[in-house]
Amino acid sequence: MRITRWLAELLLALWAVCAWGQGFEVGAGRRDITPREPMPMWGYGDRHDALSVGVLDPLYADALVIEAGGKKIAIVGLDLGRAPAEASLQRIRQRIKEQAGIENSIIAGSHTHHGPVLELTNEEGKGKGRFDAALRYYGQMEDGIVAAIVEANSRLAPARMAVGSVQLEGFNRNRHTKIEPKPSDRELAVMRFDDAAGKPVAILVNFAAHPTMLPSSTLQFSADYVGALKAEVTKQTGAAAIFMQGAAGDQSANGGDKSYQAFGQALAREAVKLAQSLSPQEVAHPSLDCREERLRFSARTDFANPVVKAMYQKAFFPELVPNYIDEYADGIRPRLTVALLNGDIALVGVSGEFFSNHAIRLKQRARVKQLFFFGYANGYHQYFPTIEAVAEGGYGADNAVSPAAVGAGEVVMDTALIRLYQMMGRIKN
Repeated sequence: MRITRWLAELLLALWAVCAWGQGFEVGAGRRDITPREPMPMWGYGDRHDALSVGVLDPLYADALVIEAGGKKIAIVGLDLGRAPAEASLQRIRQRIKEQAGIENSIIAGSHTHHGPVLELTNEEGKGKGRFDAALRYYGQMEDGIVAAIVEANSRLAPARMAVGSVQLEGFNRNRHTKIEPKPSDRELAVMRFDDAAGKPVAILVNFAAHPTMLPSSTLQFSADYVGALKAEVTKQTGAAAIFMQGAAGDQSANGGDKSYQAFGQALAREAVKLAQSLSPQEVAHPSLDCREERLRFSARTDFANPVVKAMYQKAFFPELVPNYIDEYADGIRPRLTVALLNGDIALVGVSGEFFSNHAIRLKQRARVKQLFFFGYANGYHQYFPTIEAVAEGGYGADNAVSPAAVGAGEVVMDTALIRLYQMMGRIKN
């Protein structure tokens, strides 16, 4: 009898060991990453090197950590114009690996044009001496992002999940093309996570619209409509809110005469309505596959040409441009991050401003339950217009702000599609 009981306990212990780490857990965290000192602002060239003069509303790092089948991924939405620069990104990733065991991450800016410049470096003529406050800020930003992720990881708990989307009319518009019909990715997509008792703990919102509702003359930090959206989602649901910008390269917020706060609240109400229509379920077979790579393209712009360099320095400011030139010395190298969650939910992160047709076409071709497209993620390599947009010309499609070779965006999207089909076992690796 004792042997039978001992054997039963042993089998139960072995089962627990085998099952450990194979569940589905979620945690959320947040940190304030608003600069504490005046520094140059990101987003509008006509500001040049003018320093910020205060804060309209705070900037946050909002982190979501998902553990599925023993693997983790951090998804981080930042109230910044872009993802952290390469050196900062690598330091953040090393720290979250050491402190939380997280090896996969999608860290993305909302693309607010009222955040701080992130490209300066601690070298003469590239920021050192003139913009030391900015250099100090990068340490503050990295600490905040890491703390938000580590907090989210510490709060991991069993969760239920649901995803859904709706085509939302009237909230964004194509700002680039004059050719009808004008493409716009009108999909509002959400991930909703509930705890075991059915209480919402986190809601991720994915939509494509430039946060440029404040004029460039406003030299105060602001999350633009995204901050108001997140605050409203949390107010109505009690859940942590994470916003991830979509393929907004050619998409403006269609706010009309609304303030950025009113627009954000209106978009939040649509997100909440969608989230509340979903019924989160336990994940029967949790899994996570994540792959990341950097592609290389030739540059359409000759950054080594002193005339070109001088033009950029005049358009922006002298210390900023050499840092971009360093980044593009080996060609334009966008980063692509592709993850497949639970076998049928796709996450695609790209380090640039992709035009909406890229996301629309990828979603059509991927044939998954839901595809979330995250722009401005894990780096920043400026605009990626479609081939037909380049042929039409105009801002966002010309080589002044789209330095990658024509067709680069299509190559990135094709690569993302191949990776997804490989993960789903439909194409051999």
